[in-house]
Amino acid sequence: MKARGLFVTGTDTGVGKTRVAVALIHTLRAQGLRVAAMKPVSAGSVAGELNEDVMALRQAANVMADVRDVNPYAFEPAIAPHIAAEQAGVRIDLEMIAAAYARLAAMADVVVVEGAGGWRAPLNEHEDMADLAQRLGLPVVLVVGVRLGCLSHALLTAESVARRSLPWAGWIGNHIDPAMASQAANIAALRARLPGPCLGVQAFFPEPDLSMDAPQWLILPKELAS
Repeated sequence: MKARGLFVTGTDTGVGKTRVAVALIHTLRAQGLRVAAMKPVSAGSVAGELNEDVMALRQAANVMADVRDVNPYAFEPAIAPHIAAEQAGVRIDLEMIAAAYARLAAMADVVVVEGAGGWRAPLNEHEDMADLAQRLGLPVVLVVGVRLGCLSHALLTAESVARRSLPWAGWIGNHIDPAMASQAANIAALRARLPGPCLGVQAFFPEPDLSMDAPQWLILPKELAS
């Protein structure tokens, strides 16, 4: 479990975690690294097809791995993972995810792991996404969905990460509401209050291109920069 990697989490669902994870993968690949992607739990897919986030991550990665390791738990309904698991008669097991991660780590220089939902999204009756991040022990990248309310959400999430004594890689702002007032002031407040570093701020795109090359706005965490 000592392989280099990142755990991409968010202040909420729908804040751009996949877009950030794909950007990180492309940037790491540009460093000449073998990069594996992982979405431990996905919810929301058409029967018989992969979840769209999982497809984007697999397409971005240059380490081809068994989809059962890339996405150990896949549920069709686009609902909270623990509820989807209950409805399917499945219990999400962190040790099963950790074993899949270990197999990916054995094949790659870096594994980019994207969480589901927000930082404290429940996974089973007792454990949540924060427990999974702690089990894997990877540096955390926080994606902040820049919209009204993001300051409190971001600060509370960062506080929770700190309480877990997990490594903090940095945060990324992702503009998801083009009509938001005082956007620059909110970014300034995030820069002043969140633990550094800011790894980048993404402009708003209604339909972001997940197949992009390494973006110019992204700075790799110092642990992974060449």
